Amino acid sequence: MVEKTFQKIYVFLIFLFLYAPIVVLIVFSFNDSRLQGSWDGFTFNWYKELFKSREIMKSLYYTITIALLSSLISTIIGTLSAIGIYNMKSLRKKIILNINYLPVLNPDIVTGIALMTLFIFVRVKLGFMTLLLAHITFNIPYVILAVLPKLKQLPKDISEAAMDLGATPFYAFRKVILPEISPGIVTGALIAFTLSIDDFVISFFTTGSGVSNLSITIYSMARRGIDPKINALSTLMFLTVLILMLIINKRSSKKTNERV
Repeated sequence: MVEKTFQKIYVFLIFLFLYAPIVVLIVFSFNDSRLQGSWDGFTFNWYKELFKSREIMKSLYYTITIALLSSLISTIIGTLSAIGIYNMKSLRKKIILNINYLPVLNPDIVTGIALMTLFIFVRVKLGFMTLLLAHITFNIPYVILAVLPKLKQLPKDISEAAMDLGATPFYAFRKVILPEISPGIVTGALIAFTLSIDDFVISFFTTGSGVSNLSITIYSMARRGIDPKINALSTLMFLTVLILMLIINKRSSKKTNERV
């Protein structure tokens, strides 16, 4: 009984440590004062100011556009790559997987400088396209790692069985393989989307003048002092991701119940 009580307290303290800063941020996004240390009343003023800010709205446009495009493209490339890796022989598969782990384990600053150097070397002007290519590059390994476990759960000869029954390779892929690995694909796409929105270091080194995502804009604003609009923006981003995750979890639980 005492051990269970300590376990509950331990879990509570962990969640408190993780989410207390977010709760404070959300509360102060409704604070009528610009100062973070005092509460002067409830207001939606900072949310109104947020949507009036051209700088933030422009950064939001680039952030969402880059995140959607990079997650879509990296999900397609990553899914096809995962299928190719899964069908490789043992030694070649291990080599490719180890290469795939490198961008995941590599520090972001190294990846960012390497990509910046590459773009400069091939004389590509830093801007929207280089930022998009950079996000696609670091998202692909995560999609591969999300899809591979679902492929390993498939029966080994499922595609051959489908083709023996008269299905073409593409039809077997579309109607048999894809539905089975779709949870992994959705997970990979969500991870890619979240990483793209969250990224700062790689974006900082691979973007050009006039193109900035929210992370870079927030960093620039924070250097000039704490702006309550940052709290409002962070609150909206947190709630968006939270709602998205709840929808996906509910969808996944429905599919599990239907199969059972």
